[in-house]
Amino acid sequence: MTYAIIEASGKQLWVEEGRYYDLNHIPVNPGQSIILGKVLLLNKDGQITLGHPCIEGATIQATVMRHLRGEKIIVFKMKPKKKMRLKKGHRQELTRLMIDSIKV
Repeated sequence: MTYAIIEASGKQLWVEEGRYYDLNHIPVNPGQSIILGKVLLLNKDGQITLGHPCIEGATIQATVMRHLRGEKIIVFKMKPKKKMRLKKGHRQELTRLMIDSIKV
């Protein structure tokens, strides 16, 4: 089993080939291919390689599937005895990536 831990869009993710992941919005058109270069850990058939902080020459090739919006989050603020009520919603803009290959 080959997997990698990468840093992308301000998050660290455990990624495997052939799976898709939702990241913060990446300004790339759907269908285009991108290369993620910040690989922190790589496990290839039981052989683990650690980076300090990144592994030189290791890349992840991914395809942008589509752009979507995340689940709605309700933000409710209230100050008691002041009649202050504030209700807002938020939906994060996301990009869905399909991991094509993990290269060393």
